Amino acid sequence: MTMGVPTATTANENDLKLTIVNPQGLYDPAPNGYSHAVIASGGGRIAYIAGQGGEDSTGSLSPDFSVQVGQAYANLRTALEGVGAKPNQVIKLTVFVVDHDQSKLGVLTRHVKETFGETLPAQTLVPVPRLALDGMLFEVEAVAVLD
Repeated sequence: MTMGVPTATTANENDLKLTIVNPQGLYDPAPNGYSHAVIASGGGRIAYIAGQGGEDSTGSLSPDFSVQVGQAYANLRTALEGVGAKPNQVIKLTVFVVDHDQSKLGVLTRHVKETFGETLPAQTLVPVPRLALDGMLFEVEAVAVLD
């Protein structure tokens, strides 16, 4: 994405348009896996996806940060499918990282780009001391435009 130039992408066949905006004067966030702002037009219904952690279908958590992040994004995709949405309909993510440090950014960026491709949603990362479950290291919540 070019800074200062909005990029419109069609998210689905119902003509939902997402305009990615990275204004001049702000650094280019795309290499870090997000956009500064996303404008959604053509849609009306919004889905709010609760925080998805890295637990598998049995509720087990790997002690490995990267494994948890990958599983959390897989869980997010499943939740999106459950409401009839695809990743390119997500306009906002909030991620929570236990004991965040710079070494975790590469893992986070890789997984968000694998999930969202070039249609990077607006995103906020919140470092936290702990999450809901013992051993939980990562959580992602999303807002998606359905139609």
